[in-house]
Amino acid sequence: MTTLSNALQAVRLRISQAATEAGRPVAGIQLLAVSKTFPASAVRLAYTAGQRAFGESYVQEAMDKVEALSDLPLKWHFIGPIQSNKTRPIAENFAWVHSLDRARIADRLSAGRPSNLPDLQVCLQVNVSGESSKSGVTPEDLLSLARYVQALPRLKLRGLMAIPEPSDNPVDQRLAFARLRQLLEQLNAQGFQLDTLSMGMSDDLEAAIAEGATIVRVGSAIFGEREKL
Repeated sequence: MTTLSNALQAVRLRISQAATEAGRPVAGIQLLAVSKTFPASAVRLAYTAGQRAFGESYVQEAMDKVEALSDLPLKWHFIGPIQSNKTRPIAENFAWVHSLDRARIADRLSAGRPSNLPDLQVCLQVNVSGESSKSGVTPEDLLSLARYVQALPRLKLRGLMAIPEPSDNPVDQRLAFARLRQLLEQLNAQGFQLDTLSMGMSDDLEAAIAEGATIVRVGSAIFGEREKL
């Protein structure tokens, strides 16, 4: 417990310091603890240390944790690639989806979202680095997808997400995050009212915060090196 609590405290301090350096209020930056591949017991420890929002990428693993931790008031975020046949459990059990990048998946999430739940909060994942191995809509196709998603019932379009190509260079890190921020600004200039930039992880959260991140997705800096499934 002490190790995980200390790790969480260290990440929160990094976020606070980065916000101060960027001239931003720390209250405008949410820490999403990426718990994929880590057991429910680790999530429970993080909850005890004050963490409430958790990110998952694998549906079956996530469903096991949702059930095991149903006694806790957690907010689950889905951040991984979405298969068509896995949309219903995501729509039924998650508060947020960060990785929406296709109209077909948006249709299925909208249809699968129970009417008794609040709208599913969604971000569009953008492939800002142009990597063939990465999921995400291209910047060129972003506007049309955003318009499509915005019109669907039971989905609330909140913003954009990206996983840029890894870099140890803070300048390169900031350029990729700046690109996502600029895309969000362009959408808002078209009449959207987006308020969320989901970007930045354990190794680059400072650069992301400097460019306007409102959600940083941190796994290994909290839970340790990721285990293989």
